[in-house]
Amino acid sequence: MPVRRVKVILSERRNQAHPVRTVVDIQEGGAVGELLRSNLIGSQLTVALRFALLAALTLGLLPLAFALFPEIGRTEVLGLRLPWLLLGVLVYPFLLGLGWWHTRTAERVEQNFADHVQD
Repeated sequence: MPVRRVKVILSERRNQAHPVRTVVDIQEGGAVGELLRSNLIGSQLTVALRFALLAALTLGLLPLAFALFPEIGRTEVLGLRLPWLLLGVLVYPFLLGLGWWHTRTAERVEQNFADHVQD
């Protein structure tokens, strides 16, 4: 006697997911979608400019500090003069950390945008 197969369903779908109107507006390029896209782009630009300003100020003020306070340039740490250590070695971990922080912030802005669109 052949064994009859039984289909087991853990849960039934009540209704199918319908795209939210704002998602459709964004995809189709309507006026609302254009406004939402421009707000997202503006937010991302603001984040990028803030991080660029932070990097430029941090890295740009170091040579100025070395010029204004020459004793900093004569200070040795681990056998290296401080300017070489800061600008030649420690700048890379700083930029890596700043890039990681920027990415997290930009992703948070995008997630807030996606949450706002889906509400």
